[in-house]
Amino acid sequence: MPCSAIGGGGGEANGSLLNFKLTESTFLASLMPKKEIGADRFIEAHPNYDGRGALIAIFDSGVDPAASGLQVTSDGKPKILDVLDCTGSGDVDTSKVVKADENGSIRGASGASLVVDSSWKNPSGEWHVGYKLVYELFTDTLTSRLKKERRKKWDEQNQEEIAEAVKHLHEFDQKHSKVDDANLKRAREDLQNRVDYLQKQADTYDDKGPVIDAVVWHNGEVWRVALDTQTLEDNPDCGKLADFVPLTNYRIEQKYGVFSKLDACTFVVNVYDEGNIVSIVTDSSPHGTHVAGIATAFHPKEPLLNGVAPGAQLISCKIGDSRLGSMETGTGLTRALIAAVEHKCDLINMSYGEPTLLPDYGRFVDLVNEAVNKHRLIFVSSAGNSGPALSTVGAPGGTTSSIIGVGAYVSPAMAAGAHCVVEAPGEGLEYTWSSRGPTADGDLGVCISAPGAAVAPVPTWTLQRRMLMNGTSMSSPSACGGIALLISALKAEGIPVSPYSVRKALENTSVPIGGLPEDKLSTGEGLMQVDKAHEYLRQTRDVPCVWYQIKINQSGKPTPTSRGIYLREASAFQQSTEWTVQVEPKFHEGASNLEELVPFEECIELHSSEKAVVRAPDFLLLTHNGRSFNIVVDPTNLSEGLHYYELYGVDCKAPGRGPLFRIPVTITKPIAVINRPPLLPFSRMSFLPGHIERRFIEVPLGATWVEATMQTSGFDTARRFFIDSVQLCPLQRPLKWESVVTFSSPASKSFSFPVVGGQTMELAIAQFWSSGIGSHETTNVDFEIVFHGININKDEVVLDGSEAPIRIEAGALLASEKLAPAAILNKIRIPYRPVESKLFTLPTDRDKLPSGKRILALTLTYKFKLEDGAEVKPQVPLLNNRVYDTKFESQFYMISDANKRVYAMGDTYPSSAKLPKGEYNLRLYLRHDNAQYLEKLKQLVLFIDRKLEEKDVIRLSFFSQPDGSLMGNGSYRSSVLVPGKKEAIYLGPPSKDKIPKFSPQGSVLLGAISYGKLSYVEKGEGKNPLENPVSYQISYIVPPNKLDEDKGKGSSTSTKGISERLDEEVRDAKIKVLASLKQDTDEEFSEWKKLSSSLKSEYPKYTPLLAKILEGLLSRSIIEDKVGHEKEVIDAANEVVDSVDKDELAKFFALRSDPDDEEAEKIKKKMETTRDQLAEALYQKGLALAEIESLQGDKPIKAEEGAEKTEDLFEDNFKELKKWVEVKSSKFGTLLVLRERRYGRLGTALKALNDVIQDDGEPPKKKFYELKISLLEEIGWKHLVTHEKQWMHVRFPANLPLF
Repeated sequence: MPCSAIGGGGGEANGSLLNFKLTESTFLASLMPKKEIGADRFIEAHPNYDGRGALIAIFDSGVDPAASGLQVTSDGKPKILDVLDCTGSGDVDTSKVVKADENGSIRGASGASLVVDSSWKNPSGEWHVGYKLVYELFTDTLTSRLKKERRKKWDEQNQEEIAEAVKHLHEFDQKHSKVDDANLKRAREDLQNRVDYLQKQADTYDDKGPVIDAVVWHNGEVWRVALDTQTLEDNPDCGKLADFVPLTNYRIEQKYGVFSKLDACTFVVNVYDEGNIVSIVTDSSPHGTHVAGIATAFHPKEPLLNGVAPGAQLISCKIGDSRLGSMETGTGLTRALIAAVEHKCDLINMSYGEPTLLPDYGRFVDLVNEAVNKHRLIFVSSAGNSGPALSTVGAPGGTTSSIIGVGAYVSPAMAAGAHCVVEAPGEGLEYTWSSRGPTADGDLGVCISAPGAAVAPVPTWTLQRRMLMNGTSMSSPSACGGIALLISALKAEGIPVSPYSVRKALENTSVPIGGLPEDKLSTGEGLMQVDKAHEYLRQTRDVPCVWYQIKINQSGKPTPTSRGIYLREASAFQQSTEWTVQVEPKFHEGASNLEELVPFEECIELHSSEKAVVRAPDFLLLTHNGRSFNIVVDPTNLSEGLHYYELYGVDCKAPGRGPLFRIPVTITKPIAVINRPPLLPFSRMSFLPGHIERRFIEVPLGATWVEATMQTSGFDTARRFFIDSVQLCPLQRPLKWESVVTFSSPASKSFSFPVVGGQTMELAIAQFWSSGIGSHETTNVDFEIVFHGININKDEVVLDGSEAPIRIEAGALLASEKLAPAAILNKIRIPYRPVESKLFTLPTDRDKLPSGKRILALTLTYKFKLEDGAEVKPQVPLLNNRVYDTKFESQFYMISDANKRVYAMGDTYPSSAKLPKGEYNLRLYLRHDNAQYLEKLKQLVLFIDRKLEEKDVIRLSFFSQPDGSLMGNGSYRSSVLVPGKKEAIYLGPPSKDKIPKFSPQGSVLLGAISYGKLSYVEKGEGKNPLENPVSYQISYIVPPNKLDEDKGKGSSTSTKGISERLDEEVRDAKIKVLASLKQDTDEEFSEWKKLSSSLKSEYPKYTPLLAKILEGLLSRSIIEDKVGHEKEVIDAANEVVDSVDKDELAKFFALRSDPDDEEAEKIKKKMETTRDQLAEALYQKGLALAEIESLQGDKPIKAEEGAEKTEDLFEDNFKELKKWVEVKSSKFGTLLVLRERRYGRLGTALKALNDVIQDDGEPPKKKFYELKISLLEEIGWKHLVTHEKQWMHVRFPANLPLF
């Protein structure tokens, strides 16, 4: 049955206007719509009730205090009282404390030397320091703009250097026509390497952004914060710490800063935990500022562009985490509620939300209920943008009883002005995408509607004052601003403010949108009207503030309990059903027993909007303890389609109050599919802009997917359609498929989507509200759906790791189907337990609940290793994919390497991240106020899902015989399933040689399996189950590895005597003791030196001992005489070198050994160890020689006088090392770099160093990058020095970031 969203009703109040034409003033007014909800009429009648005295908490992406219209209220008060980052995304660790030197300088956390302003008061002399990569504070849009600007300047500098390098190369070639000399060749190669290096930098440039230093101190009164932003500025004299005007917590002084003129990004600061944390607050998108502007903006020179309540004040609670794009987190939501209660806010606006599997459920909902019921906050939220199908309202706005959920409405004026359509619609209507009710438990879902678009203020970093946005995100602050006007009036008139009475006033005075009863599912009670709601509140000022809680059970069934009646499935229409309704009056917490609860008694008259369908008692006597009654719903005589009814209660003594409570009854009677094959045509449907056609279909048992065709005709200009399919299944989010299709001309399009057999499916087809406006041509649509299905006896296939195949039984219940199975395994899931857990109480007041309870945090640390680079995704099945419908508060994870570099982070919706080879820590952070819950999670299992590369994806085979997988015969391809006849196939396990080497026992290979493919696909397609219309999860449990056949074989008998073997064991034990000794103090070093001398005299030429002594010298951390220490290293290295018979070693490696000869293999291993010890000694000697040269002023060290050698010691040592190892390898390449540097060939040194870094399979080594920076500084490439220094903070951060 069609359901029109453009029906009549509402008159001028809801925007109906024929032959609509804008003037300049009405155009400006349409950009910030207020007339639609009566706000303009109300303020005109009551100029001082413009929001004054109302305080709104904006739960959003953050509000820019510098944005246009958000500085002061209409009566001159500060507009924004506080700005908070509740997510922690801007937190900086400032726990490090430093003191200033005699010149007033401190060492910043970034390593920069910072000069503090001598006028800054700091009685303690302690400066807390921290740093932040500034891009972490910016949105992706702003970062992209800055990267483009910075890249342009960087390219200019790089091109200058390239030109200079090419010039030097050209001059060299002009000077040397022939370069036969080896040194000339190397010199030219160095010049060429410089050119190549610069050009390569242009190709690999990746801007991670500037680093800003934060300094925090206490001036005796408040905590102060200053930032050093020199790295953001082109002018070296700008951005200095000493020039920064210190800020304090925003709520104290309401002051903010701007990072630089280039970014134009506003920020505020807040200090926590006694100066150990500073929160730098920026917005994570323009969304929050836009929302705040709709609700409260004040433009004294442009009053038509004012927000709805220009006199209201607000606090900004950022719940959109910048680290996650702008996704809300449980931490952000909880802290925001704490702040709203602490600030004694009147209202909360939250334009965020998502689908939920359980309405009116979860930790956040519990906290909201407390805020509303105990602290009397009025909570307003968006209903969602998932329409036009029914049951698409999101959490929390559309699914929570204590929240006013707002739908989005567009008036003719808004369409013509804000949206600039060529012809305005004749009447106002709900936006096509606005989410619809009812909720899964039958509640209406949408409470009221308000304008869903505005041209409102946006942050300064967008480089514009305002922009157009639309969504229920915009309708919510419009309604919230309207409610702020009511609060302003109620406070001024001495009328108690209660979320219960305000909601009742809004619902009972709204103007209906559309003329059909079922339009309420789209619009709620209608378009709110501020002036009428105010009059209602005046008239009912003496009525008790009560919320009527409704609990409904089907008679005889204690569960589930619902808030409305929703008959959707076919079985519900065969007979009448009886329902028990419990009505419980709920007073605010703290209500007086004797003065409010005991006297409460109301005589309620019950009204049914259609007594033939919904029958109820006529009257009800209601007291504080509530009352239950039964109703009967008879849907048996209803036609197919959507039907909506209400049962509502009216006060017999004061019927003017309107309905005190409403019980929604939604009935969607589905069409039965009786045709075979199961085809359902919907012919000649006519569409105009905004029109919606709904069809409810009983999906046949056995159907698993739909193939649909949409044919359009009869129109001229392009047409845009929304096509939705929705099914409801218990304890699941709505199963929704959606598509937005544009037809530029009459044409046909095909779709396919999965369905669940036996469940009612809504098919909603809507022409977008503004599509085709001005054309006056009706769009004709023929829509045909065909159900397909292959039924199997296993929803999820689990291969147990054995060689046995899995038998799968398949059948087609509806029509003949081609059985063409396909299965792949494309990722591996490895389970991990935490190696460490820490449970602690969070110290700051932002984590203290209004009840006084402090929130606790549990940090779990997991370790995992990747032998090769891979794409991974962490999974915590208990907690993932639930934000609002969970009793746990929040979770957050970070993946970092051994250098503390963070590669990935996420929360309830983990994302895939590409990680290079290496070892990683994953820290998982969980929060709750109940320690027992967190204690139970100390051994929480976490999965790491690793995506297999395309070459490693395993494609499984199917067989028609049980032994086919082993014998290799009986391969199964496809066949045709006939209704009434089942067929069985066997799925073989993967061959063991295809299982990835990195698959430990207990891990699981995961993938997908499908059984059918689309009827219209080309031959050869459909081999990837994920591309077929329906696929299911398949898993393979990795079995134990096969035993090593060589393991356990006896080794050859030793030919050494017992005495000799005993002496060797004692010697090795002594060396082990030497290696274990610490050298942290002079006394410990003395003991170590004493023992090493003793062992040297005992085993004078034993290479392993001498190598261990060298290793011990190199491990010393505290060195006063650096030159002396390096000489000791050289002497120790020489002793190792002298202990090795190099001729014997060279002779051995000149011959090939027999790998099957065990004794020969032992000798080979020993010789390889000796060679490695020799090479390491030569390498360390070379490093020591180079270090001494550096310390003594770059004078090459010559051999001692009288010695045979008179050559360069470093060069001689290097040549000796080259005999034994590849000096270009990552292990020894540093020496090659230093050698090239000694000869002034810095370009070649850089090339060699880059090769070393790329070949190094371990986590990046800081010493390599420090060496690179020193080479770049020596050449004079300042732009590359700056770039590499910024990257040092990414690769080697001082600390892990805060959660």
